[in-house]
Amino acid sequence: MKTFKKLFTLLILFSAVQAMAQTDKETTTKLVADQHLVFNATSAMPMANADVSAVLNKMQNGSGGGMIQLSGSQYQLKINKDSVEAYLPYYGRAYTASMNPDDAGIKFKSKKFSYKTTKKKKGGWVINISPKDAKDVQNMTLSVSENGYAVLNVNSNNRQAISFNGVIAAPKEDKK
Repeated sequence: MKTFKKLFTLLILFSAVQAMAQTDKETTTKLVADQHLVFNATSAMPMANADVSAVLNKMQNGSGGGMIQLSGSQYQLKINKDSVEAYLPYYGRAYTASMNPDDAGIKFKSKKFSYKTTKKKKGGWVINISPKDAKDVQNMTLSVSENGYAVLNVNSNNRQAISFNGVIAAPKEDKK
């Protein structure tokens, strides 16, 4: 029942946000087809809502709503034909702790991964990414609307799942 409530809330939020278009349908179609895009995370939704809410309620001016706003941050998932690079935060329960404090978030670069795109019946795409050389991430599912809004679900080996809301865009070219 909790999972149903979370999915229903996510669906309502996703539908309400789609009223304002982020990108046009042609641009979004091209980004997905070319397998060359950047997902910019704007909020995180840990699956361990009760635990995270308890911590957030104890903080000054904290609100334990379960959704964590990531405004002003550069948390991204970069997808290219030959690589996937993730720099995302993690909130939730880890089953094993890392000895390296730099491994706190979801951070990896993968050259070996599977990439599968499925067109949804009512518009949009579901992109499944399974990195083979990332030690903690099992798979990532990016649901993209025709307007460029997206939801990223990350499943890990040693952590509870987490979801991110955000938008997709064309990657900025590196200046050399």
